[in-house]
Order: sequence, then C-alpha cells, then structure tokens
Amino acid sequence: MILSFEEILQRMLNRIPNTFDKRQGSIIYDSLAPAAFELAQMYIAYEGIMLETFADTASREYLIKRAAERGITPYPATKAILKGIFNINVPIGSRFFKDTLYFTVTEKISDYNFKLECETAGTIGNTMLGNIIPVEYITGLNSAELTEILIPASDEETTEDLRYRYFNSFDSIAYGGNVADYKTKVNILPGVGGVKVYPTWNGGGTVKLVIINSAFEVPSSTLIDEVQNTIDPVSNQGQGLGIAPIGHTVTVEGVTAETLNIQFTLTFATGWTWLDVKPYVEGAIDNLFLNLNATWQNETNIIVRISAIEQTILACPGVIDITNTLINNDALNVEIDTNKIPVRGVVLNV
Repeated sequence: MILSFEEILQRMLNRIPNTFDKRQGSIIYDSLAPAAFELAQMYIAYEGIMLETFADTASREYLIKRAAERGITPYPATKAILKGIFNINVPIGSRFFKDTLYFTVTEKISDYNFKLECETAGTIGNTMLGNIIPVEYITGLNSAELTEILIPASDEETTEDLRYRYFNSFDSIAYGGNVADYKTKVNILPGVGGVKVYPTWNGGGTVKLVIINSAFEVPSSTLIDEVQNTIDPVSNQGQGLGIAPIGHTVTVEGVTAETLNIQFTLTFATGWTWLDVKPYVEGAIDNLFLNLNATWQNETNIIVRISAIEQTILACPGVIDITNTLINNDALNVEIDTNKIPVRGVVLNV
C-alpha cells in the first residue's frame, strides 16, 4: 500500500496527544511535515522498485536486465540487403545514396547485378527502392537502381516481444538441437521473422525449417540460401558445420503465398466514390493480412475471417456499410495451409 504525504503526516500527528498544539504552523506540525514528505517520496520510490522488479511490469531498461539472467537479450536492429542493377559492373565497396540513406555494394550476383547493404539499421532500409546516386564518381556509370529487397531489415525487438520471449523461455527449454533450440537460433538470424520446425520430416535425423521474413512476407531465395548455409550448408549437410548439431540434415524452405481475391458491396458517404475509397480499403486489407502473418509462427493455420475484413473496411474513410463479402467467390472464412500466408489479390466493389 502506498501512503500519501497527507496520510503519513496525519498518522504521525495522531501519535501525539491532543493536549499539544498540532495545527498547521505549529512547532509540532512544522517539525513532522518535512519527515512526512521524505517518507512519501520513499513510498513512491518503493512502488517504482516493485514495478521494476517483476518482468510483467518492468520497463524496457529493467526488463533487459531481468531477461539477461536467462541469457536473453533484445534482438538488435538489422540492415537491409537489396539488389541493385547497374549498366556496368561497379566496384565492390562503392557507395550510393538515396534521400538520407547510404548503401554499400557488398557482393556481385551476376554481371550488372549486385547486393547492396543499407548502412542504416532498421526497417527504413526496406523503403528505398528506385534510382540511387553514387557518392563518388564511377567511370561509365549511367544508371543505378535498387530493384528488390533480398533480406529485409528489422527494427530492434520491441519491449513486449522481449517480454513474451522471456516468459516463453520458462515453458520451452532450448537445448542441443530440440525444437526450441532451432526456433531460438533461427529467429535471431538477420531477415527472419519466424520459423516453424518439423523434426524427422523425412526420416530420422532430418529437420525441415520453414521461415517467413522479418517483414512477414514470402522470403527471397537469397534469404533462404543464407539461412540454409548458416544452419546446415548444403555441400556438407549433416556434418555439423553450421548451427545444426552433427547428424541433423536440415532443409530450409520459405512460406508461400495464397492469393485471396475479395469482393463486396459498399455504401459510401456523400461525395465519396469507389475510386476515392479503394486505396484506403486495399491498405486496410494489407494491414490486416500483415497482422495475421505476424502470428504465423505461433499458429497452426492462419484463418482469414470475413467478419475481420468487414470490420477493417468499415473503419475506412468514406465507407458507411458493407454487404455481400466474398473471399475467392465464397462467403466463407478461409483457413490458410500451415506453410502459407495470405496476400491480397483483386479487390472489387460490385
């Protein structure tokens, strides 16, 4: 129980006989008030200590300290790896910029195609496709463009995600190549947003890992290859040259997309048309699917519900009502296969 200054002071005054002057301004009152104030500050500090002591109420600073006791640290922000296309073969290490971000050429994919790493960590590096400008003059360079995100960046792990991992660590112990161990070690890899582990999927000693990227989208072949080489290189599978234990033959695959076409009949507010509303509706559906895909790792199957789609669309500007909602021409919820994620297809107002 936290006591206020007034409560503490009154308790102190109550311990003094009423035969003495205890009114405000009296010697007794003025002598006890500063002590009561300091005790009130101690109660406030005590409340803060209690909140910071337990993981379910700790702020980020103290949650990190608590999680460290179990060997858990926040996943750091990562840097985006992008594909750049040039009209010439540019030197490895050459730098380019777009707006406020800088990119460094790290690896040649093929003639005129290179990997570039964003120099700034975080998801801002996932947003800069398009033409880029060299920092220093490169002879013969006429065009330079970022065309694809090969390995998406992620921001530093959020406080609530760290809190979830901390409590989850008590339920599943990561050890020596068990399922929890694979999940722990794969999720920390740059560009990975989740993984499902299938032990003995093709006989004893075989493990299949299905991953989603950190943007909760279908991973690129580059990311899949990076994870495969880190966990269990194809050229030396089962020999323990990666993270996987000796004797584990690991196959890494990516989630695949299931396209959902959606149609409905909307009633618009005065002055609004489908052309006005469409960008909001498509963005709302994309956001709904993103939130669903973020749960993919912990769900057996993602379920896309018509009620959720309608609720999302009703929140869009200019929309008054929605009826006759169909997903892939059917008025039923869609249960996505375990290793698939939903992506928006054609959206129609009919």
